[in-house]
Amino acid sequence: MITRVPISPGKPHGLDYSLTLHGPDGERLIGFDNAHPVARQKRGGPQDHRHRLRTIKAYDYRDAATLLGDFGAAVDAVLRERGVIP
Repeated sequence: MITRVPISPGKPHGLDYSLTLHGPDGERLIGFDNAHPVARQKRGGPQDHRHRLRTIKAYDYRDAATLLGDFGAAVDAVLRERGVIP
């Protein structure tokens, strides 16, 4: 889900987003969101990050089209690793 929000220090691009892929058991396999700051990141700064299983890393947000493309590529990579797609 992507929602337009007022521009703020935490959401400087004016979007609130959460894109996720979950496995059959409900486990989050991949996710891109800006719901909370990443550890070791300044409070109030951009909150863009990605989840990969239990790992969280900052994500360098450029624009909505790139976000969707990066999420799609990450989903494809996970599905390939799991043998879901060739």
